[in-house]
Amino acid sequence: MTRHFISLLDLSTEELTGVLDRADALKKEIKSGITSQALQGKTLALMFDKSSTRTRVSFETGMNQLGGSALFLSPNDAQIGRGEPVEDTARVLSRMVDIVAIRTGAHDNIIRFAEHSDIPVINALTDFNHPCQLLADVMTVREHLGDISGKRVAYIGDGNNMCHSWMIASRQFGFDIRIATPDGYGPESNLLEACHDCVTVCKTPDEAVRGADVVVTDTWISMGQEEEKQRRMTDFADYTVDAAMMKRAAKKAIFLHCLPAYRGYEVSEEVLEGPQSVVWDEAENRLHAQKALIEFLLEI
Repeated sequence: MTRHFISLLDLSTEELTGVLDRADALKKEIKSGITSQALQGKTLALMFDKSSTRTRVSFETGMNQLGGSALFLSPNDAQIGRGEPVEDTARVLSRMVDIVAIRTGAHDNIIRFAEHSDIPVINALTDFNHPCQLLADVMTVREHLGDISGKRVAYIGDGNNMCHSWMIASRQFGFDIRIATPDGYGPESNLLEACHDCVTVCKTPDEAVRGADVVVTDTWISMGQEEEKQRRMTDFADYTVDAAMMKRAAKKAIFLHCLPAYRGYEVSEEVLEGPQSVVWDEAENRLHAQKALIEFLLEI
């Protein structure tokens, strides 16, 4: 049966842990100069209608390191960008490539694609969630703090796709997450209800971050929200993760950000470049976690 990765919920906790264990091994191998041809003859299609740096580079490099190849399709390169039904594109690509990663806006697009695909489909970001980023994030927490189970995570900022992803991760990995967002910017209510056992909504950032092992934020202005910039800057003014806020977290707390980061807005320069920041490890781990995920989905 074809397996997809549209959400962290598509894999069991045991499977997710196995993928991360494999990612750890792949990272050690590549650092030691060990390469693999496990994906020789395999092709990954990348269908992106949103711009990307880390996601595209990590997928393309990962396929290359495993002996496979990646084919990038922007909206200008694919008929889907000219009105071809999602379902038709899914059927055609299923006969030509081995796996596809899709980066799009509407979450429904990737659901429809997966329903008509005979090959694995990876969610490389939608407006609802970003599960590949969470694989890298949890991998990074494991590297610096050990098992994430039982840890306390503070999410500060916009209740967007990254917030949703952390909420889903809390269910799958068994940790507590405390969320602080300005009024009107909270996560989806249905997801809050589904994750109520492990998610706490706090009134202030200080309340959310107190005693946290991991402090997470994201840009206040995601792609497609540029017209809201001035209003968002005002609404989020008290939600900058700075040194004073980090002092309220646990002594050995780490700071995560999926990048790109806007210094002086969602995070201060001092925190982003400081000793508690592990964002560069986090960015690198996209490569290793996605390699392990592709192997899993292709049953290599």
